[in-house]
Parts: sequence; structure tokens; C-alpha cells
Amino acid sequence: MTDGWVLPDDVLRDAPAYTPRPFELADLELILSEAYAPLTGFHTRADLASLRGRGRLADGTAWPVPVTLEVPAGLVAGLDLTNPLLRVLVLTDPEGAPVAALEVTDAWPSRDGFSAVGGRVRRLGDGTGGPFQRLRRSPAEVRALLPPGRVLGVIADRPLHRPQLAQIAHAARTLAAHLLILIPVADGGVSGLPPEVLVRTVFAARDRMPPATLVAVPLTRRGDEIRDALLRARVAAAYGVTHLLSTGEMLSGGGPRVLVPRELAYDNRDGQWRWRDDIPPRNRRLALDQEEIDDLLDRGFPLPEWHTPPAVARELARARPPRRHRGLVVFFTGLSGSGKSTIARGVADALRESGDRTVTLLDGDVVRRELSAGLTFSKTDRDRNVRRIGWVASEVGRHHGVAICCPIAPYAQARAVARQMANDAGAGFLLVWVATPLEVCEARDRKGLYAKARAGQLTGMTGIDDPYEEPTDADLVLNTSEMSIEQGVQTVLQHLTETGWVEPRLKPA
Repeated sequence: MTDGWVLPDDVLRDAPAYTPRPFELADLELILSEAYAPLTGFHTRADLASLRGRGRLADGTAWPVPVTLEVPAGLVAGLDLTNPLLRVLVLTDPEGAPVAALEVTDAWPSRDGFSAVGGRVRRLGDGTGGPFQRLRRSPAEVRALLPPGRVLGVIADRPLHRPQLAQIAHAARTLAAHLLILIPVADGGVSGLPPEVLVRTVFAARDRMPPATLVAVPLTRRGDEIRDALLRARVAAAYGVTHLLSTGEMLSGGGPRVLVPRELAYDNRDGQWRWRDDIPPRNRRLALDQEEIDDLLDRGFPLPEWHTPPAVARELARARPPRRHRGLVVFFTGLSGSGKSTIARGVADALRESGDRTVTLLDGDVVRRELSAGLTFSKTDRDRNVRRIGWVASEVGRHHGVAICCPIAPYAQARAVARQMANDAGAGFLLVWVATPLEVCEARDRKGLYAKARAGQLTGMTGIDDPYEEPTDADLVLNTSEMSIEQGVQTVLQHLTETGWVEPRLKPA
């Protein structure tokens, strides 16, 4: 069943389509569900100017922060903002399915190649897909389910361990409030877990909570704590929350009353969690921080039961298996002729010989034929090439394989995208910079590319007439002018062993 608005077929067929960025899609879903009420669309210039000047929209409605959308400038150029039938832009999900129609009533340049657009949005069809659709209820649906009285809201943007569960139980008991758990599912959250994993960990802790209503909400982080806090409080209020419990570093404000609990500690005298200052130091055990939790999971050690309910621990262990069983992307970068491909092949051969890991090598003719065919040396195509390789590598990692790839990858932003893709897939990412100097690479010049570039027969050659942005975030740096290829291979293998990605091997006597 749909409550969507259906455009005339000819308008929908001819209207340009665009897939917004993830955080913009999250905003779109919150507008459509009325979690951002009274907003009915993306802000116009008049709204933004009014927000800056007096903290209200152009019509006088109080609103905390800008909610904007950027689209390619070329799309805007094809719209006629004076004609309601020719100013429609169809917004789609990542698979290209229509989600909403935006009636663009305002547009202005925002950054190079992009324009900001404002106007009302209307739903097309039944909305976006994804796991746990049954939990994606609208605010109106949730409010209808809540009992009368106080509602304690918790934004569960990380797994709930025993200290957080004790804080929640105490607050709900003190307020005599019904518990509403809002689970952000638009991105990986503070913990970096995929949204579906975060939902499973919260469900795993449900038997440790007071009676609760659980809702999946497309909240995302914008990198600005104040804006995030204000928007989260606004969304929580839309769902009927009267009191909001802070369970992390980020506080929420501007709406429901915010409760900031005191820090708890584990009391080893009776196995209870109490206010830290109420426990003698010799009997006090502080909660594990995220780094300690990740370290235990990476090494394959169980999370202690005094800190984490067993059901939650099992979900986390499934989502973050020991490194030796987890997917990994080994991403070599460096100039042509640096030796990165030769080292990468050596590492791949060694891992295949051991038989411990499934290895996919993304290099050479296969990549050029299957992924890079038709691409040029332009910056856009170079970024597209790295993105394609990064996507394939992340999918290998998602299924617990090891992907070894070695494009030149001259631009830092493209390498960062590849790293993020791997992390989003639950895989590790190892950036290996083969930092062999240009003069050494040019002297080798096995393919004659440098000579052609110097002679003006080839343009866009990295290191000659196109820059190479040296990594500042490399996990390992090699220089084949100072070491042999075999030494480079062994250095990478030793690093993989020391960091737990491969099993240590006894050397033959």
C-alpha cells in the first residue's frame, strides 16, 4: 500500500533523475516520514538567510539547522523553474528506484560543478528498501503505539553493553517512563558497524532492558556535533520522546529534556554496576573503551561477561571476526615502475602458497580489460578507475577474502574513498606506499612511458605532467631503490603477520 504522490506519466518519464549523497537521502526520508515536520522539502535561499539571521525559516517556523540538497549543475540547467511541470527532479535510491519528486523552486551555485536546490518533495511509491523495514515506522505510527505519560528516548548509535543498559534501566525506573530506542540506520554510526549489525546488537540486548519500543531511523552524522545534536533531538521529539538519555560523548539538545547520567563502574564485590564514586577504588572496574573492545575482537578473544551480555558479544564477534578470518584489502600505490605490481604479485603468491586465505589480485591485463576499458588519463577517469577497483576489492573483503590491488592511484581523495569502501564492507584496509623516487622509476621505464611523456607523445603521465599526491596515511612505506623485491615482499608479509591478518608460520629448519 502506498501513500505516495504519482506524477503524470509523461512528466515522470521526462524528468531528470539524480541519486543524492547518503546523508541527503537520509534527510529526504526524514522529510517524507514527517520526522522533520514541519519541513516539507529542502531549504531555499530565503530559508537559509532567515536561519542565519534569526534561527527561523522564511515563514517564521523555528528550525535548528540547514537541510540542503546539492545536484550537478547540468541537471539544473535543464529545468524551467517558472513551469511547475518542467522543474521536477526525480530523486532515486542508490539502485535507481524513484523515491521522491522534488519541485525545484530555487537553485543557486554551491560549489564547482554543483548547484544547491530547494523546494517541496513528494513521495513516489512505497519508499526505500533495506533490512529491517518493519522497524522503519513513521513518527505518527510510533506515537500511536506509545502509552500515555513520559517517554525516555535513547539514540542507540553503538552497541549497548552492561554499563549503558544499567544507565537506561535506572533512568526509566526513576522517570517511570516508557522506553523508546531509536537506532540510526543511515550510516555505520559511532561504532562503525553496518546498520543491520547495529540493529542486531540492540535486539540482542533487549531482554536486559525495561519494556521498550524499537525503531530504525535514518539518522546520519554530519561531522558537526552541535548540528547533529539539534537534529537528533528534533527527530526524537517527533517520535514522542519527552526525555532523552545521552549514552555517549555527543549530547543532544533543543527539544526533549536531556539526561546526562553519571559514569558507572563495575563493583566486583557483588557484580553490580554503580556510580563510579560509590565504589572503593580496589573494587572498582571501569568500562572497556572502544579501542579495548576492538582489540579483543581483533585477536579473537571473547568479550568479558561482566561487561557485555553474551548475546551482544556473539553478534559483535560475528560482525568483527578475528583479523585472521576477516576480509582485507591490501592497496599498493606508487609511481609507474616503482615495483608495486611485482611486490603485490609476490605477496599474493606467498599467501596462496600458505593456503590460509583466499586471494584476489587486481592488477594487470584483467583490470585493464574488465574494469578500466575505455578510461582515459583525466583526473575524473583516474578517480573512476580507483573507485571501480576499490569497490571490487571491498566486495572481496566483505566475503572474508584478501584483495590485493596496485593501481598508481595518484590522488589522496580517491585512495580515501577506497579505504572507506573497505571499512563499510567490514574489511580491513592496508595502504602500502611504494615510495621509489621518480628518477629511479624513470630510469627503469620498462614500458617506455616516461620516454614518451618526456617527448610529448603521451600526456597525463603521473610524475611528469600530472601530480602524484604522496600519502600521509600509509600503513607501510617501501622503497625498492633501497631494498630488493624479495625484501619488499617479506616486509609486507611480516606486517600482515604482526598485525594479525595472517597466521604466523614456523620457518623450516
